[in-house]
Amino acid sequence: MPETPQTPPALPLDPETIARITAAVEERLPQTVATLKELVAIPGIAWDSFDRVPLERSAQAVADLIRSLGLEDVEILTETLVEADGTERPGGPAVVAHRPAQPGKPTVLLYAHHDVQPVGELALWETEPFTAAEKDGRLYGRGAADDKAGIMVHLAALQAMLDAGADSGAGVTFFIEGEEEAGSPTFRTFLERHREKLAADVIVVADSANWRVGVPALTTSLRGLVDGTIGVRVLDHAVHSGMFGGPVLDAPTLLARLIATLHDEEGNVAIAGLEQQHHSSIEYPEADYRADSSVLDSVRLAGTGSLADRLWNKPALSIIGTDVTRLDVASNTLQPEARAKFSLRLGPGMDPVTAMSAVRAHVESVRSTALLGAEVIFEPGESGQPFATDTSAPAARTMMAALREAFGAEPVEAGMGGSIPFTADLVEMFPEATLLITGVEDPDSRAHSANESLHLGDFRHAVLAEALLLAAVGH
Repeated sequence: MPETPQTPPALPLDPETIARITAAVEERLPQTVATLKELVAIPGIAWDSFDRVPLERSAQAVADLIRSLGLEDVEILTETLVEADGTERPGGPAVVAHRPAQPGKPTVLLYAHHDVQPVGELALWETEPFTAAEKDGRLYGRGAADDKAGIMVHLAALQAMLDAGADSGAGVTFFIEGEEEAGSPTFRTFLERHREKLAADVIVVADSANWRVGVPALTTSLRGLVDGTIGVRVLDHAVHSGMFGGPVLDAPTLLARLIATLHDEEGNVAIAGLEQQHHSSIEYPEADYRADSSVLDSVRLAGTGSLADRLWNKPALSIIGTDVTRLDVASNTLQPEARAKFSLRLGPGMDPVTAMSAVRAHVESVRSTALLGAEVIFEPGESGQPFATDTSAPAARTMMAALREAFGAEPVEAGMGGSIPFTADLVEMFPEATLLITGVEDPDSRAHSANESLHLGDFRHAVLAEALLLAAVGH
């Protein structure tokens, strides 16, 4: 088991209130799951290559659900994204709703996102992606975990607190984003324009994961992210491999050589200037990692240092796509150009601007050696800051106590290898607020992958934990 923090303080709620809130969650749970299934059925994808109509329908459905809780101040807001060439296109529709705080009480901002990832290869799914299906205590479907479950945690938690007569008087603001899976391109602009609407004392981001099924976690750090395209160009045009092959290496081969320089023999990232800044005290046993990640038994794990540091605090670079000739149309031709998209995760303390420059410098540095002088391609992409939080804040301690009560297990303060780039914007725009990153996923949720699923038991616990938080935070 991982190390756990000191025992959280008791919730400032009497046992009778806790029992009422628990009963309220249980009573509405079947309807909560049914509503989640309805949201999963809406294929709202914020990518330009997909129909925008379902995305708009998804936002409207969320707005209607919030109104059903009795909130009247509900809006669907959209910012405009200005491209480099000056063209404009709308960002994803966000739902913002507000219930004002009573005098002297804090306001809690509840964040989640209603857009989802594309389904990918349909043949890999065991169920229909947009028809939620229950099996062995899990709910399968695209968005069932990431992040429509987060939306329903927020809605069901507020409803349970109200049903139980445990209203603490705290203000509640819903911010349900509509473009997170597309990189939140208008997020910063949205915060700046609607800062007063979103101002809060506590921000709960329900878009992370628990340690494992039955063991809750408060996410204390996230890796930052930079991505982009690297590639090589070796010929002005394609030529016959029989007539010209030998003295010149084709672009896919040189691209493979370039990719090979990105890691050392142990599998550590081999790009200068990406030094680790933080170290974790949590132990992540290798057997658990292998089971959680489904890595093949024959594969030796890459990198050095503790597994927790390799996952949360050290840089990690992956190639997530390539542009090369497909096998079914391949001919005996030397390809002139090949490209790859890289995704580089950054540990807390690492600067994305510095990291992007480091990748560029590395690609240029190997041009005369590994690439034999071939022309190199470097196109920077998106970037996001890493995140680390102070769990000694009162709201964080209350959240830890609520998790312990709801799950019946000691919560873990854990980093997460994933990235939520907009957290840096939230911290910068609302520096006095306590940012709490929670979630409903577990190691087998398979977010962004085929057969995404939600553990319904942990979903119930997450709803109860947030309901207890909302009831306690106003005390």
